[in-house]
Amino acid sequence: MGAVHVLDHPLIQHKLTHIRDKHTGTKEFRSLVQEVAMLMAYEITRDLPLVDVEIETPVAPARTRVIEGKTLALVAVLRAGLGMLDGILAMIPNAKVGHVGLYRDPDTLQPVEYYCKLPPHMEVRDVIVVDPMLATGGSAVAAIRAVKERGATSIKLMCLVAAPEGIDKVRTGHPDVDIYVAAVDQGLNAHGYIVPGLGDAGDRLFGTR
Repeated sequence: MGAVHVLDHPLIQHKLTHIRDKHTGTKEFRSLVQEVAMLMAYEITRDLPLVDVEIETPVAPARTRVIEGKTLALVAVLRAGLGMLDGILAMIPNAKVGHVGLYRDPDTLQPVEYYCKLPPHMEVRDVIVVDPMLATGGSAVAAIRAVKERGATSIKLMCLVAAPEGIDKVRTGHPDVDIYVAAVDQGLNAHGYIVPGLGDAGDRLFGTR
């Protein structure tokens, strides 16, 4: 069963508080989301394999380590996942980037894939699916399924805030996927919003509320 990792570093928690604040404007909200994503990238990449290499420093030869050749792929769930990409890419600029677009069918209320563009050779990549909110879990389950259908086997999910309901749904649908979050909140309200949450992340990122 995939583990749930709550990243409670003081810097993450401090910035998350300002992200939650309804008085935080679009520009600051966007910057804070990128900063928290960057900080979370430290933890989510902790187990990347290293290999020894020989280099020359200005003083002497040195035996040191670099990340092994396996390339990371970041997959943003549209549209809110876009807000996390730049922060992660600031730390891992060579990562490839993919996108999965989903909408909710008005009759069945189930997520429907309308767009999926991923890097090649997903089967050999370590994949991080990014979406700020893990609410009901429907979109996350569908996005991970889309990535698996294109060959990915090593997948992690990275979110800012999660509801217990969403975590349970992902763990049931994809028990092999580890979940990384900055906070686990109380739950969902009658409209499916995380409480206390941070509102609609997409609207706040792009100023469409």
